[in-house]
Amino acid sequence: MTKITETALADLDADKRLLSPVHKDSTPTPGRFGFRGELALKFAEQFADEARPPEVKCDQVMTVAEAGATTIPFFTGFVQSFEHLQLLAEVLGDKLAADGKYFLFCGNIDISKKYQVAYGGATFYILPLEEATVYNELLDLFGIERNDLKKLDTGAKLDRIAKAAAGFRQNWPAISFEDGLAIMGPIKVRENRPV
Repeated sequence: MTKITETALADLDADKRLLSPVHKDSTPTPGRFGFRGELALKFAEQFADEARPPEVKCDQVMTVAEAGATTIPFFTGFVQSFEHLQLLAEVLGDKLAADGKYFLFCGNIDISKKYQVAYGGATFYILPLEEATVYNELLDLFGIERNDLKKLDTGAKLDRIAKAAAGFRQNWPAISFEDGLAIMGPIKVRENRPV
């Protein structure tokens, strides 16, 4: 049983950035810890001891970390705006690795485009997210059959996705963060959102 304190996720957990966990436990791969939930990117100002939701967060996060390693090999999630890549890179900081696989779905990127952006010493694959979930989009991107995952628990599913991410080798148009800011669209406001 790998503990989160043995991994690069320990600081994020101590800072109370790992929210709404669907999975926050070891995975079947020895020495690996997985998290699936939300990551707080910017905290709202707090008054006294009240608890407030974060001002900016990364939703539908999936990540794994190895015991004893200082970096995170795989991370994915959804942000409303491409500009939040800057906050994500600041929060993850030295946990980003040059050879890590990082997939960021953005709500205001042209649905027909995919990019690679070098930022914070790492390369991020930037993708649009329309109706589907990050989970389903990644299964499609990696060519993983849903039936192959049906009998697996959440930790084993995370392992399978992280393994597929490690082998991902596609090249998409490389743009700078500044170029991305220039071409991003307005943040989409979803109709009929639950209040």
